[in-house]
Amino acid sequence: MAAVAVIALLLGSRASADAAAARPQAGAASALPACPFWAAGITPPARSVTPWVPPLQTAPAVDFSTRPAAPTISGTLANGQVTITVNPVPNAVAYKVWRDGVDVGYISYWGQTGPLTVTDTSPCQNAYYDVVAMYDTSNSDASLGHLSVPYWLGADGTLAPGAGDVAVGTQIPVMVTSYDNTGQDASGYNAQLGVCATDPRVIPWGTYFNVPGYGTCYAADLGTWIQNDTVDIWLPGDQANNWGVQDRTVTVIADPYGGGSTPTPTPTPSASATGSPSPSPTPTPTPT
Repeated sequence: MAAVAVIALLLGSRASADAAAARPQAGAASALPACPFWAAGITPPARSVTPWVPPLQTAPAVDFSTRPAAPTISGTLANGQVTITVNPVPNAVAYKVWRDGVDVGYISYWGQTGPLTVTDTSPCQNAYYDVVAMYDTSNSDASLGHLSVPYWLGADGTLAPGAGDVAVGTQIPVMVTSYDNTGQDASGYNAQLGVCATDPRVIPWGTYFNVPGYGTCYAADLGTWIQNDTVDIWLPGDQANNWGVQDRTVTVIADPYGGGSTPTPTPTPSASATGSPSPSPTPTPTPT
């Protein structure tokens, strides 16, 4: 009987320890390092305000509401890692997850069973996470659904939808530059009027904000010179050069179309996913 009791005690202690390790670690969240810029070691040159020629049009709020709704995610910090679970959406074949614009992982359904999870092995304080569903494996703009709202890693060690320090109504003084590159942005969407590059640590992807003299931006791109308090707006052709370098105070606004956040999850399919690293997205070339 004594031996049985000892075994039961040991098993109970092991189970308690495992459960404790799986719980979010609030204290550990505050001990994480500050989030680094996605392209370490690059220092933008000093830039000063230039003459300004107003754009020929006002950028409208880009409407992604016709795309399939974004999946939701959840996650917890434990043992120095954040395990992110994606709630699948109908007809998607894969998912991409980013942290502050850094590619955390690619999740597909092929050959595995279990939850749709990916692990961020380098989490940082107050990080923002985004996810997008893919409807084929072409990586084209047309293959992507609606980019999710940002999910914030809070002090309690859990991910929750929300803007963290960048709530609706927040005003941020920034330097605004411009670019006219074509092709796909870092998020996979096509470059276009109203899709802008930000430092996702400051203005997370999936955020709408107003830029005086330009219109409405949707944060979904990044660039090596777009660090800290800099925003890069997209303008066609010579209009990008005519914008130059300007100081503006931008204002975070709500999604004008009310989408991108809370679809109804579908049951986890029998052929489930594993997280695996994927190539980092191609960043916006150096802006003008």
